[in-house]
Amino acid sequence: MSISFDPSSSLPSVVGRLRAAGCVFAEDEAELLLSVARTHAELTAMVERRACGHPLEHVLGWAEFCGLRVAVEPGVFVPRRRTEFLVRRAVAVRPDACVVVDLCCGSGAVGAALAASLPGSAVELYASDIEPAAVRCARRNLPEGARVHAGDLFEPLPGGLRGRVDILAANVPYVPTEEVGLLPAEARVHEPRIALDGGTDGLDVLRRVTAEAGEWLAPGGILLFETSERQAAEALAAVAASGLLPRADTCEELYATVVVGTKPVG
Repeated sequence: MSISFDPSSSLPSVVGRLRAAGCVFAEDEAELLLSVARTHAELTAMVERRACGHPLEHVLGWAEFCGLRVAVEPGVFVPRRRTEFLVRRAVAVRPDACVVVDLCCGSGAVGAALAASLPGSAVELYASDIEPAAVRCARRNLPEGARVHAGDLFEPLPGGLRGRVDILAANVPYVPTEEVGLLPAEARVHEPRIALDGGTDGLDVLRRVTAEAGEWLAPGGILLFETSERQAAEALAAVAASGLLPRADTCEELYATVVVGTKPVG
């Protein structure tokens, strides 16, 4: 494909290539690609990567999340718009939070958004992920002073956090293993399986998190995670079994279901 690097004349060609590749929002994506490409060769390479099925965010090098531009590199889970609802719920329930943990942090989008949204200016922020590429991204995206740890769930977090966490955001994988193969190729091929596969019923990682969350939360602290509507009842049961007070909130606009578990006070 030959593309002139004049944005006004290149747009139809780029739109046509993306449309032919099956990109539903070809016009919007073309404008984004044209806005970041610096040379003809770079634009051509970016368009071809997108046409071959790479996530748009990986091609651009960033994703928009809660009004922030979050760096995302190949091999890192792309933050979803629906997860913005989790951030909004966390801020609404605990606007006074001082200690925040972003578990299974991926790019660090949730932690970055919480740090930017909470009214307090001195949020103590921690994040962890088992994927090295995610840890690298999170260190780029999280504000100065945030501590990002590499390891499995709570294992790498400093012990001094136990009993001090006000917001524990855990964006755990919740796709049942047998359904991972049904995901769009963008996710199935280009995102780490460990960030998608939640085990037999999709709740394996969630149960591990709920089993330990109470030890890390301060009294009145909250655990938040996403789940599907059909998994909500079992997810709520797992939260209740851990000694936390469960509730589920939904957002029809974003097709999001967020479960919140609150540690009782006293």
